[in-house]
Amino acid sequence: MGKNLKEAMKMLEDSQRRTEEENGKKLISGDIPGPLQGRYENGCAYFHEEEREGLAKICRLAIHSRYEDFVVDGFNVLYNKKPVIYLSAAARPGLGQYLCNQLGLPFPCLCRVPCNTMFGSQHQMDVAFLEKMIKDDIERGRLPLLLVANAGTAAVGHTDKIGRLKELCEQYGIWLHVEGVNLATLALGYVSSSVLAATKCDSMTMTPGPWLGLPAVPAVTLYKHDDPALTLVAGLTSNKPADKLRALPLWLSLQYLGLDGIVERIKHACQLSQRLQESLKKVNYIKILVEDELSSPVVVFRFFQELPDSDPVFKAVPVPTMTPSAVGRERHSCDALNRWLGEQLKQLVPASGLTVMDLEAEGTCVRFSPLMTAAVLGTRGEDVDQLVACIESKLPVLSSTLQLREEFKQEVEATAGLLYVDDPNWPGIGVVRYEHANDDKSSLKSDPEGEKIHAGLLKKLNELESDLTFKIGPEYKSMKSCLYVGMASEDMDVAELVETIAATAREIEENSRLLENMTEVVRKGIQEAQAELQKANEERLLEEGVLRQIPVVGSVLNWFSPVQALQKGRTFNLTAGSLESTEPIYVYKAQGAGVTPPPTPSGSRTKQRLPGQKPFKRSLRGSDALSETSSASHIEDLEKVERLSGGPEQITLEASSTEGHPGAPSPQHASRSEAFQKGAPHPEDDHPQVEGAESLR
Repeated sequence: MGKNLKEAMKMLEDSQRRTEEENGKKLISGDIPGPLQGRYENGCAYFHEEEREGLAKICRLAIHSRYEDFVVDGFNVLYNKKPVIYLSAAARPGLGQYLCNQLGLPFPCLCRVPCNTMFGSQHQMDVAFLEKMIKDDIERGRLPLLLVANAGTAAVGHTDKIGRLKELCEQYGIWLHVEGVNLATLALGYVSSSVLAATKCDSMTMTPGPWLGLPAVPAVTLYKHDDPALTLVAGLTSNKPADKLRALPLWLSLQYLGLDGIVERIKHACQLSQRLQESLKKVNYIKILVEDELSSPVVVFRFFQELPDSDPVFKAVPVPTMTPSAVGRERHSCDALNRWLGEQLKQLVPASGLTVMDLEAEGTCVRFSPLMTAAVLGTRGEDVDQLVACIESKLPVLSSTLQLREEFKQEVEATAGLLYVDDPNWPGIGVVRYEHANDDKSSLKSDPEGEKIHAGLLKKLNELESDLTFKIGPEYKSMKSCLYVGMASEDMDVAELVETIAATAREIEENSRLLENMTEVVRKGIQEAQAELQKANEERLLEEGVLRQIPVVGSVLNWFSPVQALQKGRTFNLTAGSLESTEPIYVYKAQGAGVTPPPTPSGSRTKQRLPGQKPFKRSLRGSDALSETSSASHIEDLEKVERLSGGPEQITLEASSTEGHPGAPSPQHASRSEAFQKGAPHPEDDHPQVEGAESLR
């Protein structure tokens, strides 16, 4: 297998050299070389479909190399001297469990090496602590077997100090295996020293399929070992022709792309990450987690809460002298905002290939890894610029939401009937719950009445067509039905929002209660009517007698002496809620007017808004809150509405005051006097006007 890969690489290099000779150019030292050219010498290759399969075979090779009697004694050798496999705490999840399952080793054979917390990166392996762990294992009679280092961690893209780790492994005879996305940069001309040190390791696993955007391409594990018998036993080599054909898709893909195509795709992905990293450095309130590794093709960033007294526009919620529980709540709140930001960016810029992930130390972050996605999604530099623009557009919403959370909490707590629910995992301004009259706070059972009220409340609020989003979330702790309010802008009127929620919920509850009362009244009225009709039936039987009920005799008696009986019935007045007789209807041919129904309760939350202004928005006159096309006209319309709203009352008051004083001039006299003062001709001197008035009479 190794010979096939070498032949493929050699053919690529020969074709490149022939092209340069034809063009009369010479290869200058320092230009972009071929993939791994002169960087992993005397190595063999193993092609596999599953990315972790190569590492499992390497572990099996290390066991055969360190335990000479393993083929004969098997498990007894491992039991007497247990092997230890060292993994970084930042390794991809499930890697250690996979190795133990494939090798038949117990989980205590895995040793998790912590990352640096005091000095250096929080995602790089702590070399000093690793050396201490190795010494402790040797003293306990264990055998340090293999160390898995990272050239680009799965989460953040950090590279371990591979040079120092190689020296430590040579000192204690440990097999060093390297994996990570940063190994793709070995194909470039300029590689960081930490990644370049990976060429001195014992083995490495590479995944060229995602790097180059090639489907159905196997992964490659390169290793150095001189004993072909042990590699055959470990499963790294095979005599079957079918196993040798695994390299065919990769070989054909490399032939199709050529040396320039391979280098161009990897270089393009690295340029995208550097472009995003340089752009995010200019954006406030965005923290980059991989700033110390400029050559890393992975960019991880997150929105963070600004300290108080920094910028009045983007100032977050003050957090001085916070308790541990408050700190944890604020972190959950910030994680929820970053999760919302990541989901929004994924929808707005799908070609970016962003992923949202949770880190143990930093929390929720957004990751941009073009080496794994750019070749497939076709990410370009314009997509990176669009991504930065979307981040800048979302920052005001995030900051204003943080500002309005405390105000929303205070308004809800000061409003009767509303209960504030502290859910830090919700990215909006808050969660509120309406406490109805029959609400049982001590019971954890379902609340159908509360669910009905909140469902109606959600429908009413969505009909307002505001910029806010409202949802009915699942149960949170002991709260059964809650209303979740989404992200808000800085011109949001929180007081009006809370008042609208309370008034609407109260109105829905009163209407529901009125309907229930009416249903109960109707049910009782029907029962009462049935009882009275049965009683009237019995009275009619007594008046007519028993003989009239016999079919033949009754017909004869009715023929000789007809019975003049009035038609009696009962009618139910819904407006009055009373049961009445139907006798007036048959006598006077008319039904009583009844009682006027009570007015439907409504909330007093009406507020004058500018034309085109959405609900829950502050009306800022003379400010930039209004749009350019309607700022001046909207203010004039509002002033006209205010004058008209007070106009009729003033006219009525003036009219009543003039009628109350006999000596006061009439409106006509007043108009005439005003006209005379202005110099207009007197109506009495103008005969055509008098004739016109008489004709009108």
